[in-house]
Amino acid sequence: MSARTAHAVKAALVSASVLLVLHSSILHAQEIVTLERVLRLAEQNNPDLRTADADTLIAGAAIRTAQGRPNPDFNFSAGHQRATRPSNISGKVEHYGVTQFIELPSVRRARIKAATIGRETAELARRNTGLSVTADVKFAFYDVLRRQAEVDLAEETVRLAADLRRRIEVQVNVGEAARLELTRAETEESANEAQLRGARLQLLTAKAALRAAVGAALPDQFTAQGDLTSPVALPSLDDLKKQVLAQHPSLAEAQSEVRLADAELEHEKELRKPQPAIVGEYERQPDLNFFRFGVVLPLPIWNRREGPIAEAEARAARSNSLAQAKRLALSTALEQAYGAYEIAGQKIAAYEQGVLREAEASLTAAEAAWRLGQRGILEVLDAQRVLRTARADHLEAQFDRQDALTELDRLRGDQFGRGNN
Repeated sequence: MSARTAHAVKAALVSASVLLVLHSSILHAQEIVTLERVLRLAEQNNPDLRTADADTLIAGAAIRTAQGRPNPDFNFSAGHQRATRPSNISGKVEHYGVTQFIELPSVRRARIKAATIGRETAELARRNTGLSVTADVKFAFYDVLRRQAEVDLAEETVRLAADLRRRIEVQVNVGEAARLELTRAETEESANEAQLRGARLQLLTAKAALRAAVGAALPDQFTAQGDLTSPVALPSLDDLKKQVLAQHPSLAEAQSEVRLADAELEHEKELRKPQPAIVGEYERQPDLNFFRFGVVLPLPIWNRREGPIAEAEARAARSNSLAQAKRLALSTALEQAYGAYEIAGQKIAAYEQGVLREAEASLTAAEAAWRLGQRGILEVLDAQRVLRTARADHLEAQFDRQDALTELDRLRGDQFGRGNN
């Protein structure tokens, strides 16, 4: 093979290798997904929101239904009249009739009022659903952030264990360390690798939960980009409680349900009033024509709608009880979320101000003492476990604080002075 041919073959192999590396990079590329993006996708695709939108449309159509007026009834009958006496006339008989029900204005107003309040209730329910979906998406998104950080922490732990195992292996090979220490290091490395596999599995599960919360397909390979570390200055609990009880849509929805039940009760009571109907008839006989006009008035003797009215009264009482329960539930949830946020913040401060630094210093000291032969490998492994546990607990506290803030956002119906990540 000539030098030119060899150079060409080498260049072709290099080109093929570059293409292979580029192809592998494309396959494993991780698309960046932000909280802003997943919230936008959820607004467009979440099935709970689409159901709430449909309920709002149904409630709007119910108003048009309530505004409708009763149609007249038309009836027709025909027959044959046969003479039974010489003086009678045989021939065709026809009967035409029209009945128009007259709806009382008070009944119509009560029905339209109930339908209008029903639409307002559906709109408030849509807002409440939007807050719940937003909170669910945020929780799932921040859970992905936490799982990503856990994977990073597990990968770093595996690297530390592998590095320690390699150093011990060198010492064993040159006779400076016992074989038992290498076995311990290999066991620790295997355990850390198992934890890494578990962390990766939890990350896949968290990403699946995020896809379900969004209600739309996210990229097959994506990385959540956000922040778990930024604290937020909260107002006092009393001020926050006043704000939540004054504007939260779920409480407004419960109060609207009360007004709806009262309007339905009013409608049922109005229906007790007799509603007349005007009747007009024309009848043609072989020798005579008849015109008749009259009024039909139902008499509320046997049925005075006691049952429907009692049902409406019970629904009104139930709505009042549910509104009071909702108010209490909001206050309780607010106090719990507020307390959880403060506790998580205190934990984070404790880890950042002392626990993490102490664990890192202990690991550094244990490694230095081990290299000098003053301590065994068990002390180094214990120090690594303590540091790993402290970092995992610190990450868990960061997630708990963000979870509490997400719940506070849902209860307040807004974010506390911070944009979407």
